[in-house]
Amino acid sequence: MVTVSTSKAATRTYHHGDLRAALVEAGLKALETTDFADLSLRHLAREVGVSATAVYRHFPDKQALMQALANAGIEQLGRFQQQAAADSDGSADAFAATGRAYVRWALANPALFRLTFSQCDRAGQTLFGDNLAAQLLRQKAAGATGGDPEAEQRLMIQAWAVVHGLAMLMLDQQLPNDDAMIDRVIDSATLFPR
Repeated sequence: MVTVSTSKAATRTYHHGDLRAALVEAGLKALETTDFADLSLRHLAREVGVSATAVYRHFPDKQALMQALANAGIEQLGRFQQQAAADSDGSADAFAATGRAYVRWALANPALFRLTFSQCDRAGQTLFGDNLAAQLLRQKAAGATGGDPEAEQRLMIQAWAVVHGLAMLMLDQQLPNDDAMIDRVIDSATLFPR
């Protein structure tokens, strides 16, 4: 006699060659509906169909998983900003386009956004680090300031403060989640006039 299992667990078993990547992917998916504080390694193990002990071979604790998810988040943000700059009407608007993309990405990914910036110091991934988002910020600030290091640093901080502040105000419902407002507030012609 042959028996066939029809349980969901049997259909979701792990078949990837890279368990670490599968766990990060499951964590990113979970963050679409779950606050990062509520993520559990055991739940993610069940999601990918492995034992909880298998998870610990790649992530010794929850903090290690949070760092991996934060790294994935800052990478996603950078790619989103890079695409926005490429799609902008011109180089003058590319800087503002990356800022608008920052806010829109934060609003589309609130749990991942909060996790990403709560883990920056631990992951070494601040916007002044080596990730793509940081590179774009430095590049756009250098272009806007003519390479003056002091002016570049000031503009980087100003730009980051504006976009991060706007994102947080909208996420915390202090301001409405209004796409037109994002365009009005992060406007290259009025934000940092020369």
